[in-house]
Amino acid sequence: MAKAALMDFDQALELFEPVLGFEVHVELNTRTKMFSAAGNPAHSDNHFAGPNTLVAPVDMGLPGSLPVVNETAVRYSISLGLALGCSIAPNSRFARKNYFYPDLGKNYQISQYDEPIAFEGSVDVELADGTIVTVPIERAHMEEDAGKLTHMGGAAGRIQGAEYSLVDYNRAGVPLVEIVTKPIFGAEHRAPEIAKAYVATIRDIVIALGISEARMERGNLRCDANVSLRPRGQEKLGTRTETKNVNSMRSVERAVRYEIQRQAAILASGGTIIQETRHWHEDTGTTSPGRPKSDADDYRYFPEPDLLPVAPSIELIEELRAALPEPPAVRRRRLKTDWGFTDLEFQDVANGGLLAEVEATIAAGAAPAAARKWWTGELTRVANAQGTEPSALVEPRAVAELQKLVDAGTLNDKLARQVLEGMIAGEGTPQQIVDARGLAVVSDDGPLIAAIDEALASQPDVLAKIRDGKVQAAGAIIGAVMKAMRGQADAARVRELVLERAAQL
Repeated sequence: MAKAALMDFDQALELFEPVLGFEVHVELNTRTKMFSAAGNPAHSDNHFAGPNTLVAPVDMGLPGSLPVVNETAVRYSISLGLALGCSIAPNSRFARKNYFYPDLGKNYQISQYDEPIAFEGSVDVELADGTIVTVPIERAHMEEDAGKLTHMGGAAGRIQGAEYSLVDYNRAGVPLVEIVTKPIFGAEHRAPEIAKAYVATIRDIVIALGISEARMERGNLRCDANVSLRPRGQEKLGTRTETKNVNSMRSVERAVRYEIQRQAAILASGGTIIQETRHWHEDTGTTSPGRPKSDADDYRYFPEPDLLPVAPSIELIEELRAALPEPPAVRRRRLKTDWGFTDLEFQDVANGGLLAEVEATIAAGAAPAAARKWWTGELTRVANAQGTEPSALVEPRAVAELQKLVDAGTLNDKLARQVLEGMIAGEGTPQQIVDARGLAVVSDDGPLIAAIDEALASQPDVLAKIRDGKVQAAGAIIGAVMKAMRGQADAARVRELVLERAAQL
């Protein structure tokens, strides 16, 4: 495939105004699926279930099977709608959305069309410099997820070139809420940043509500990013593209920037934009054509005949409203105070989309400063090198366990980084990795003293300097001892012993 021509980002914004829109799909972590009693793979207990083990006749589309609405999913959907500032419909109806799904056995999706559960809201999104952008919400509606196809035999794991595909129906029927924004105007040069911040805000909201694991690398939260350009001064909206299922905040930001540059190059050369879905490729940082984007009429929506309308009582709505957590902006200010972070320290965490990870690591027993150090430091560095998100590497609980070993003196910083490397590689818990690799700090002074005496004997000039009161010269001995001990020593204790032994020898 020929590489698309791109226009310089700043030049593109001089010629065109970007208009954004987002459709964020949130998998709800109910114990069972949206319309069946099968286990929900989006629930933490079922993340690693084998293919086609969490299925029921409804999920397979077997004749005679009938859907039953999951009450908990409805409650979760109402809570999310309220958190987004939406009105809750007194009556909402499910509909059949018809088109061929190779991974949804009945060949239609049960969704909501013209009668969603929540509508007309807005959410405030805070950017890196504290600017607040209000994103208008058109609707939040309930639906079911499709299954998962794995394409076999191709070089890239995509359908193009594959010899055959495997279907896993575990995900078919997982309860979803799709949050659809209205067109977002005025984003200008900050369009990519707004995209990333919006998805981060939605993730913070659903985690605070406790309705989703919101692990983007697992597909618990996915974003379709709509981008269109219109020439400066033109009122008519341009033709939009929809980049599908972008599964990291970093990728959402990159995908929006790329589409602005790609579309601007086409329009400036006299070409036209095709209304279509596009696929995001993390490895190349590009999008490629998917299928022509259908309009609502093409889906032949009609009311789902096997389900009654959803009619929540006013009492239920008010009960859920009263239980809402803090708004994201309020929560951020509280966490910054609770953790004792400076503005810059907190921005590092927030801008990295790591609030949930740092908060969970602190809740598991780590000090705030240590939690921040791991997530914004080593884990972010490794994630950037691998082209993924830090949250995809390790669990917060495991990071807290690692820090406890550091606090106890079992590990120093160098050894802890080696243990983290093993954690990311899936070698086990921090303690298991310490035991398997033999990485614990040597706490017995005997081996340390032997290594110190050997280093002092081999560097008599350094020994003389230390005896003369030039204690900074001890650094050479400390370095030699740490090397001899393969880094498995407490540098502070080695320093104490070096000065003691130098005085005695």
